Amino acid sequence: MIAPNNNFFTSKRLNKSLLFSFLAFLSINYSCKTDSNRENNSDTSTINKAIVKSDFTLLNDKIAADPRNPELLYQRAQVFLQKNNTRQAFDDIRNAVSVDSSKSEYYLLMADICFKGLLIQKSVDAFAKAIEIDPQNAEAHLKLAELFLYIKAYPKCITQVNEALKIDKNLAKGYFIKGFAYKENGDTSKALSSFQTSVEINADYFDAYIQLGNIEAARKHPIALQYYNNALRLSPKSTEALYNRGLLYQNMGELDKAIEDYNSILKIDNSDASAHFNLGYIDLAFKKNSQSAIMHFTDAIRTNNQYVEAFYNRGVCYENLGEIKSAIKDFNSAINIVPTYKLAKDKLIRLSRMPESSSRSK
Repeated sequence: MIAPNNNFFTSKRLNKSLLFSFLAFLSINYSCKTDSNRENNSDTSTINKAIVKSDFTLLNDKIAADPRNPELLYQRAQVFLQKNNTRQAFDDIRNAVSVDSSKSEYYLLMADICFKGLLIQKSVDAFAKAIEIDPQNAEAHLKLAELFLYIKAYPKCITQVNEALKIDKNLAKGYFIKGFAYKENGDTSKALSSFQTSVEINADYFDAYIQLGNIEAARKHPIALQYYNNALRLSPKSTEALYNRGLLYQNMGELDKAIEDYNSILKIDNSDASAHFNLGYIDLAFKKNSQSAIMHFTDAIRTNNQYVEAFYNRGVCYENLGEIKSAIKDFNSAINIVPTYKLAKDKLIRLSRMPESSSRSK
């Protein structure tokens, strides 16, 4: 059978995109002011959309009357970026810079737009220009550091963070970015120290608690539980924190607590394939209940039809129950997804050699 991914450094679920907050920052930093206090009910949402549309129309009218006004072009570029229209956003900010190249905020916006369009080098160049104009802009240094983190230029990332920390030594986000760079570069001791500094500066830094928990869980240190509990204190419905804690409980042998966390995830998001899979694994590996495990693996496959480990483990369950035809079907499904899947191939070879009487499906 295949166990859940216990590597807290390589699990696809646990390791988010290296650019953990860059795009989120864009959506917050360049959101329209008229949308900032939007209520959840549909009537208010409709009203605010109308306001935004009205403001945008007014902005277009102003630009039509004064097409070389850099501040107006800058404002419209922000709106286009919010609307994910990177082409027109770039055109506007490029025109703004051509009129006034002295504003660091113009280059910061250009960098963000270029990054969103995956024009990485242009984004780096724009950040560098913004910093050249305003060397004391700590946020510019941090955003460039995040970009370097994204492209795995770890020394450059750390250099930019350190420049930001010279400006403001209490930037929790700076230590977090540096911790992530150290972690990705394999220096877990420095990563741990940086993440700890993040939470010392900001006791409500959710992402830092997650990373601290991941490092300590990988080191099998029980303090990982405390870090995950802190993360859940801040975000009780975080499926990431619940999953990490559940996996930690599972590895500690506290299966009932692990099951409780996985079930809590499914109450929040019933399409979480990893939670379904882990419940199946517990039934298969620890409770020796193949029938129950099949239901969980089936749910995992239902939510992710490329979940090769779920197909394989369900095949093992069917094999345990003597349902050989179903087992063979699942092992073949695993190979169809990953043609080099050796475990499934070995199973099929073994089952093909079984006497017909013992391989007959019940």
